Amino acid sequence: MDVREVRMQKDRRAPQVTNALDHTAKITHTATIAALYAGLTLVCILFLGNLAWGPIQFRLSEAVCVFALFTPDAIAGLTLGCAVANIANIALSGTGMLGMLDVIFGSLATLVGAALTWTWRNKPALAVAGPVIANALIVPAYLPLILSGLGFYTIPFTSIALDGSYPLMYLFGFVSTGIGEATVMYALGLPLYHALVRTPLAKKLAIQHQTTSSSRV
Repeated sequence: MDVREVRMQKDRRAPQVTNALDHTAKITHTATIAALYAGLTLVCILFLGNLAWGPIQFRLSEAVCVFALFTPDAIAGLTLGCAVANIANIALSGTGMLGMLDVIFGSLATLVGAALTWTWRNKPALAVAGPVIANALIVPAYLPLILSGLGFYTIPFTSIALDGSYPLMYLFGFVSTGIGEATVMYALGLPLYHALVRTPLAKKLAIQHQTTSSSRV
């Protein structure tokens, strides 16, 4: 075997090695972000109770959705983390099978929100509105069913009854969920993004994404 043949074999193996490394990095990013989101969400549920999943939500862990500004791997990671956290919440909150609505549609809201954030990544102030829009539209569609099943029939901190009025419950959920999500994303998420963008982590995620994209061309 001459030198030319050896070089040709090395050239053929190089893309395979690169693809394997890219795949490993993708799995690592996804798993790490999923664990981070799930862990922070469970902490929020334990210490904030209904404020992390109830009719008025301030799920502080949503701030880490800004990872979708750096890598598309965050879309799967955040969705997986949300599903894991919501499954655990079934046992913690006692929602039973009603909690599966949150597992399915809550995870869908996270998926859509993260995808919007990645799509709008060149405009961070707009991009963090992705989770706000997705959660405000999707979560109120199923949350009234869970709350009614658990005996919540009035607007929290008021005596205003919403029992039997799905449109009013959806409208209230749209406003309350949107305000809560916007507060978290703009008061915590956006500052977190500006802090992370100056760190080696942001550059590493961006470089690895660019490398992965280039290897597919």
